[in-house]
Amino acid sequence: MLERITATRYVTPLREGGSLPGVMEADDLGTHVVKFRGAGQGRRVLVAEVICAELARGLGFATPDLKVIDLDPQLGRREPDEEIQDLLNASAGDNLAIDFLPGALGFDPPVWNPDPEFAGRLIWFDGLIHNVDRSWRNPNLLVWHEAIWLIDHGAALWFHHNWPRADPLRPFDASDHVMTRFATELVPLPVTGDLLRHAVEQVPDAWLGDDSRDAYVDHLLTRAASTAWHPDLTAAPKTPVRTNTIGGFWRS
Repeated sequence: MLERITATRYVTPLREGGSLPGVMEADDLGTHVVKFRGAGQGRRVLVAEVICAELARGLGFATPDLKVIDLDPQLGRREPDEEIQDLLNASAGDNLAIDFLPGALGFDPPVWNPDPEFAGRLIWFDGLIHNVDRSWRNPNLLVWHEAIWLIDHGAALWFHHNWPRADPLRPFDASDHVMTRFATELVPLPVTGDLLRHAVEQVPDAWLGDDSRDAYVDHLLTRAASTAWHPDLTAAPKTPVRTNTIGGFWRS
């Protein structure tokens, strides 16, 4: 399971995104972006964050470390925004802490050109997890220490909001994906049952509710083994890749 820490100070809200995450300090002496269980999107957003980030890490992508953070809502009592106070009150107990990357920059393709192999890997991964939130308008990628880091997977695994209609072979539309211009082909990744089970096992029981861990594993394992959902990248517009490309999944 994820390491457990306790929040010691509420620093500032992050005004990006509908879930209103906040920056908090904790008793591990670290600074974290915290996503709250009491946000309007509900607990399944935290489930998606954990499963997708741990799966990405297991497949060689850089993604910030995750921890479960215990929150005393009184830490935000000096926050003048009533919406934030209500959010903290509704989120007492366990929430999700994401390691804060100081000095990280937003991914900007004119500055950072990923190599085609990395682009093909990332499109395949996002297709696997049904991630519809990695577009040019909102890449959900950071550049830190000259590597590309994956963040914000709360919109992925959206099938778990309606399990009876979950389709592991549903086609993935990559036409708006931020990496489509750079990829020459999809690059499938070695997803195994053990890797999926490890990722799913990191989710706290209370966040899963009545959802089955096996259901997540079965869905994603079936999807990983199929090509039926693969997008066609041949018709997508391409951006020439300059010689100063980076291998986005390597840490420096």
